[in-house]
Amino acid sequence: MNYNPIYITREDNSKLRLLIAAALHSNATASLQNLRRELDRAAIIDRESIPLDVVTMESRVEFEDLGTGEIETFSITFPDRADVEAQRISILAPIGIALIGCREGQIVSWSTPGGIRQLKIRRVTPAPTEVPHAQLAFTTTR
Repeated sequence: MNYNPIYITREDNSKLRLLIAAALHSNATASLQNLRRELDRAAIIDRESIPLDVVTMESRVEFEDLGTGEIETFSITFPDRADVEAQRISILAPIGIALIGCREGQIVSWSTPGGIRQLKIRRVTPAPTEVPHAQLAFTTTR
């Protein structure tokens, strides 16, 4: 560790601390607020009654980026199970929030730093009937 002193002006210190606070606050809170907005507008349906072509937690969704033509397949999962290399994305990722609850054939728009992306949901494979252990641990409240 470097113990040599560094020097920062009061003004720079204030601005840098605001930048850090804004980044820490907005990254986590924005995702949670966006997810809450999506949940607030959702129709709540029993698992047995949900159509098989709806993106749910742990379902696999194949989608096409209408801007690039790229086709990808991911499962939407809880943050502790997210692993891009294993094709599992967190529900808190902007794309996870955008896709949850949507249906095959639907076009979803979402904002990225590079602009608005549009994705067409090509195929949904329902979630396995057995809930992964990590999901049980995440959803249990005791």
